[in-house]
Amino acid sequence: MNLPATGRRVLISGASRGLGRALAQAFAANGDRVAVHYGSREDEARATLASLAGDGHVLVGGDLSDPAGAADVAGRAAAALGGLDVLVNNAAVNLPHPLADTSYEDWAALWQQHVSVNLLATANLSHLAARRMIDQGTGGRIVNVGSRGAFRGEPDHPAYGATKAAVHALGQSLAVSLAPYGIAVASVAPGFFATERVAHRLSGDEGAAIRAQSPFGRAGTAEEIAAAVLWLASPVAEWASGTVLDLNGASHLRT
Repeated sequence: MNLPATGRRVLISGASRGLGRALAQAFAANGDRVAVHYGSREDEARATLASLAGDGHVLVGGDLSDPAGAADVAGRAAAALGGLDVLVNNAAVNLPHPLADTSYEDWAALWQQHVSVNLLATANLSHLAARRMIDQGTGGRIVNVGSRGAFRGEPDHPAYGATKAAVHALGQSLAVSLAPYGIAVASVAPGFFATERVAHRLSGDEGAAIRAQSPFGRAGTAEEIAAAVLWLASPVAEWASGTVLDLNGASHLRT
Protein backbone atom coordinates (compact mmCIF):
# COMPACT_ATOMS: atom_id res chain seq x y z
CA MET A 1 0.00 0.00 0.00
CA ASN A 2 1.09 3.57 -0.61
CA LEU A 3 -0.47 5.80 2.03
CA PRO A 4 1.39 9.12 1.99
CA ALA A 5 2.64 10.81 5.14
CA THR A 6 1.38 14.19 3.99
CA GLY A 7 -0.87 15.64 1.31
CA ARG A 8 -3.60 13.20 2.30
CA ARG A 9 -7.30 13.73 1.80
CA VAL A 10 -8.90 13.89 5.25
CA LEU A 11 -12.56 14.02 6.33
CA ILE A 12 -13.14 15.11 9.93
CA SER A 13 -16.70 14.92 11.22
CA GLY A 14 -17.86 17.46 13.77
CA ALA A 15 -15.04 19.88 13.04
CA SER A 16 -16.71 23.23 13.68
CA ARG A 17 -15.08 23.85 17.07
CA GLY A 18 -13.35 22.25 20.06
CA LEU A 19 -11.54 19.01 19.36
CA GLY A 20 -12.77 18.97 15.75
CA ARG A 21 -11.11 22.31 15.10
CA ALA A 22 -7.87 21.15 16.76
CA LEU A 23 -7.93 18.00 14.62
CA ALA A 24 -8.43 19.98 11.42
CA GLN A 25 -5.59 22.32 12.34
CA ALA A 26 -3.25 19.44 13.14
CA PHE A 27 -3.83 17.68 9.81
CA ALA A 28 -3.61 20.93 7.86
CA ALA A 29 -0.33 21.81 9.58
CA ASN A 30 0.91 18.36 8.51
CA GLY A 31 0.31 19.33 4.89
CA ASP A 32 -2.93 17.40 4.44
CA ARG A 33 -6.11 18.69 2.80
CA VAL A 34 -9.11 18.66 5.11
CA ALA A 35 -12.86 18.43 4.62
CA VAL A 36 -14.32 20.26 7.62
CA HIS A 37 -17.72 18.76 8.43
CA TYR A 38 -20.36 20.55 10.48
CA GLY A 39 -23.91 19.78 11.44
CA SER A 40 -25.51 23.12 12.35
CA ARG A 41 -22.68 25.49 13.36
CA GLU A 42 -21.78 26.82 9.92
CA ASP A 43 -20.27 30.09 11.16
CA GLU A 44 -17.95 28.28 13.55
CA ALA A 45 -17.05 25.78 10.85
CA ARG A 46 -16.11 28.63 8.53
CA ALA A 47 -13.89 29.99 11.30
CA THR A 48 -12.22 26.58 11.51
CA LEU A 49 -11.72 26.55 7.75
CA ALA A 50 -10.19 30.02 7.82
CA SER A 51 -7.75 28.98 10.55
CA LEU A 52 -6.20 26.12 8.56
CA ALA A 53 -2.68 26.27 7.19
CA GLY A 54 -2.21 25.56 3.50
CA ASP A 55 -4.93 25.40 0.89
CA GLY A 56 -7.33 22.98 -0.76
CA HIS A 57 -9.51 22.60 2.32
CA VAL A 58 -13.31 22.42 2.00
CA LEU A 59 -16.43 22.89 4.09
CA VAL A 60 -19.07 20.14 4.10
CA GLY A 61 -22.31 20.50 6.03
CA GLY A 62 -24.83 17.75 6.62
CA ASP A 63 -26.89 15.69 9.06
CA LEU A 64 -24.91 12.54 9.89
CA SER A 65 -27.75 11.05 11.95
CA ASP A 66 -29.54 10.33 8.67
CA PRO A 67 -27.90 7.60 6.52
CA ALA A 68 -28.65 9.59 3.36
CA GLY A 69 -27.11 12.67 4.95
CA ALA A 70 -23.96 10.73 5.85
CA ALA A 71 -23.70 9.47 2.26
CA ASP A 72 -24.08 13.02 0.96
CA VAL A 73 -21.35 14.32 3.29
CA ALA A 74 -18.91 11.57 2.33
CA GLY A 75 -19.69 11.96 -1.35
CA ARG A 76 -19.20 15.73 -1.41
CA ALA A 77 -16.01 15.51 0.67
CA ALA A 78 -14.53 12.85 -1.63
CA ALA A 79 -15.52 14.78 -4.74
CA ALA A 80 -13.99 18.02 -3.46
CA LEU A 81 -10.76 16.40 -2.29
CA GLY A 82 -10.44 13.89 -5.14
CA GLY A 83 -10.81 10.88 -2.83
CA LEU A 84 -10.39 9.99 0.83
CA ASP A 85 -7.31 8.70 2.62
CA VAL A 86 -8.21 9.41 6.26
CA LEU A 87 -11.49 9.55 8.16
CA VAL A 88 -11.68 10.90 11.70
CA ASN A 89 -15.02 10.14 13.34
CA ASN A 90 -15.31 12.96 15.86
CA ALA A 91 -18.95 14.08 15.66
CA ALA A 92 -20.91 13.24 18.79
CA VAL A 93 -23.67 14.35 21.14
CA ASN A 94 -23.36 14.23 24.92
CA LEU A 95 -26.54 15.34 26.68
CA PRO A 96 -27.33 14.61 30.35
CA HIS A 97 -30.06 12.08 31.19
CA PRO A 98 -29.61 10.59 34.68
CA LEU A 99 -32.17 7.83 34.98
CA ALA A 100 -33.71 8.93 38.27
CA ASP A 101 -34.40 12.44 36.96
CA THR A 102 -35.35 11.71 33.35
CA SER A 103 -38.82 10.83 32.09
CA TYR A 104 -39.18 7.68 30.02
CA GLU A 105 -40.14 9.74 26.96
CA ASP A 106 -37.03 11.90 27.23
CA TRP A 107 -34.88 8.86 28.06
CA ALA A 108 -35.98 7.02 24.91
CA ALA A 109 -35.54 10.08 22.71
CA LEU A 110 -32.07 10.87 24.07
CA TRP A 111 -30.90 7.29 23.66
CA GLN A 112 -32.07 7.33 20.06
CA GLN A 113 -30.22 10.60 19.44
CA HIS A 114 -26.97 9.31 20.95
CA VAL A 115 -27.14 6.04 19.03
CA SER A 116 -27.92 7.80 15.75
CA VAL A 117 -25.05 10.29 15.97
CA ASN A 118 -22.37 8.63 18.10
CA LEU A 119 -22.64 5.08 16.80
CA LEU A 120 -24.61 4.79 13.57
CA ALA A 121 -23.09 7.88 11.96
CA THR A 122 -19.64 6.54 12.83
CA ALA A 123 -20.51 3.17 11.32
CA ASN A 124 -21.99 4.69 8.19
CA LEU A 125 -19.15 7.13 7.54
CA SER A 126 -16.67 4.33 8.12
CA HIS A 127 -18.34 2.21 5.44
CA LEU A 128 -18.55 5.10 3.01
CA ALA A 129 -14.90 6.09 3.49
CA ALA A 130 -13.51 2.56 3.59
CA ARG A 131 -15.23 1.56 0.34
CA ARG A 132 -13.53 4.51 -1.35
CA MET A 133 -10.17 3.59 0.19
CA ILE A 134 -10.56 0.00 -1.03
CA ASP A 135 -11.38 1.17 -4.54
CA GLN A 136 -8.42 3.57 -4.54
CA GLY A 137 -6.12 0.68 -3.65
CA THR A 138 -3.67 2.78 -1.62
CA GLY A 139 -4.77 1.91 1.91
CA GLY A 140 -6.07 4.40 4.44
CA ARG A 141 -6.77 5.22 8.05
CA ILE A 142 -9.89 5.51 10.18
CA VAL A 143 -9.56 6.97 13.67
CA ASN A 144 -12.56 7.07 16.02
CA VAL A 145 -12.89 9.46 18.95
CA GLY A 146 -14.22 7.40 21.83
CA SER A 147 -14.13 8.19 25.53
CA ARG A 148 -12.77 7.25 28.94
CA GLY A 149 -16.45 7.06 29.91
CA ALA A 150 -16.75 3.82 27.98
CA PHE A 151 -14.68 2.17 30.71
CA ARG A 152 -15.41 3.97 33.97
CA GLY A 153 -19.14 4.61 33.46
CA GLU A 154 -21.13 7.80 32.88
CA PRO A 155 -23.92 7.92 35.51
CA ASP A 156 -25.43 11.17 34.21
CA HIS A 157 -24.71 10.38 30.54
CA PRO A 158 -25.26 6.62 30.19
CA ALA A 159 -26.08 6.68 26.48
CA TYR A 160 -22.86 8.56 25.81
CA GLY A 161 -20.78 6.00 27.71
CA ALA A 162 -22.55 3.07 26.05
CA THR A 163 -22.29 4.42 22.51
CA LYS A 164 -18.61 5.27 22.96
CA ALA A 165 -17.97 1.70 24.16
CA ALA A 166 -19.73 0.52 21.02
CA VAL A 167 -17.54 2.82 18.91
CA HIS A 168 -14.44 1.18 20.41
CA ALA A 169 -15.82 -2.27 19.59
CA LEU A 170 -16.76 -1.18 16.07
CA GLY A 171 -13.24 0.09 15.48
CA GLN A 172 -11.71 -3.21 16.54
CA SER A 173 -14.05 -5.18 14.28
CA LEU A 174 -13.21 -2.96 11.33
CA ALA A 175 -9.49 -3.17 12.11
CA VAL A 176 -9.64 -6.91 11.51
CA SER A 177 -11.83 -6.77 8.41
CA LEU A 178 -10.04 -3.89 6.67
CA ALA A 179 -6.39 -4.84 7.34
CA PRO A 180 -6.13 -6.90 4.10
CA TYR A 181 -6.79 -3.66 2.22
CA GLY A 182 -4.09 -1.70 4.03
CA ILE A 183 -6.64 0.23 6.07
CA ALA A 184 -5.77 0.61 9.75
CA VAL A 185 -8.50 1.48 12.24
CA ALA A 186 -7.91 2.74 15.78
CA SER A 187 -9.67 4.70 18.50
CA VAL A 188 -8.71 7.20 21.16
CA ALA A 189 -10.37 7.30 24.58
CA PRO A 190 -9.88 10.80 26.01
CA GLY A 191 -10.59 11.80 29.56
CA PHE A 192 -11.71 15.33 30.37
CA PHE A 193 -10.01 17.92 28.19
CA ALA A 194 -10.54 21.66 27.95
CA THR A 195 -12.51 23.24 25.11
CA GLU A 196 -14.65 26.34 24.91
CA ARG A 197 -17.76 24.17 25.37
CA VAL A 198 -16.69 23.00 28.82
CA ALA A 199 -14.58 25.99 29.91
CA HIS A 200 -17.20 26.99 32.50
CA ARG A 201 -16.68 23.69 34.32
CA LEU A 202 -13.01 24.41 35.00
CA SER A 203 -13.66 27.19 37.51
CA GLY A 204 -14.38 26.89 41.22
CA ASP A 205 -14.78 23.63 43.09
CA GLU A 206 -15.83 21.66 40.01
CA GLY A 207 -12.70 22.74 38.16
CA ALA A 208 -10.50 21.74 41.09
CA ALA A 209 -12.18 18.33 41.23
CA ILE A 210 -11.71 17.81 37.49
CA ARG A 211 -8.01 18.70 37.66
CA ALA A 212 -7.59 16.40 40.66
CA GLN A 213 -8.74 13.43 38.56
CA SER A 214 -5.24 13.29 37.06
CA PRO A 215 -2.03 13.04 39.08
CA PHE A 216 -0.68 15.73 36.74
CA GLY A 217 -3.15 18.09 38.39
CA ARG A 218 -4.61 19.49 35.20
CA ALA A 219 -7.09 18.84 32.44
CA GLY A 220 -5.98 17.66 29.03
CA THR A 221 -5.99 19.82 25.92
CA ALA A 222 -7.62 19.35 22.54
CA GLU A 223 -4.19 19.72 20.95
CA GLU A 224 -2.89 16.70 22.89
CA ILE A 225 -5.77 14.57 21.65
CA ALA A 226 -5.28 15.83 18.09
CA ALA A 227 -1.57 14.97 18.15
CA ALA A 228 -2.38 11.37 19.08
CA VAL A 229 -5.01 11.10 16.34
CA LEU A 230 -2.54 12.52 13.81
CA TRP A 231 -0.03 9.81 14.74
CA LEU A 232 -2.62 7.02 14.56
CA ALA A 233 -3.55 8.25 11.07
CA SER A 234 0.06 8.20 9.89
CA PRO A 235 1.71 5.51 7.74
CA VAL A 236 4.00 4.44 10.60
CA ALA A 237 1.05 3.62 12.89
CA GLU A 238 -0.26 0.67 10.91
CA TRP A 239 0.77 -1.77 13.66
CA ALA A 240 -1.41 0.15 16.13
CA SER A 241 -4.52 -0.88 14.20
CA GLY A 242 -7.19 -2.18 16.57
CA THR A 243 -5.90 -0.23 19.55
CA VAL A 244 -7.95 1.91 21.90
CA LEU A 245 -5.50 4.53 23.10
CA ASP A 246 -6.16 5.99 26.56
CA LEU A 247 -5.54 9.74 26.71
CA ASN A 248 -6.54 10.65 30.24
CA GLY A 249 -3.43 11.71 32.15
CA ALA A 250 -3.48 8.53 34.27
CA SER A 251 -6.90 9.48 35.63
CA HIS A 252 -8.34 6.05 34.81
CA LEU A 253 -6.07 3.02 34.50
CA ARG A 254 -7.14 -0.30 32.98
CA THR A 255 -5.50 -3.51 31.89
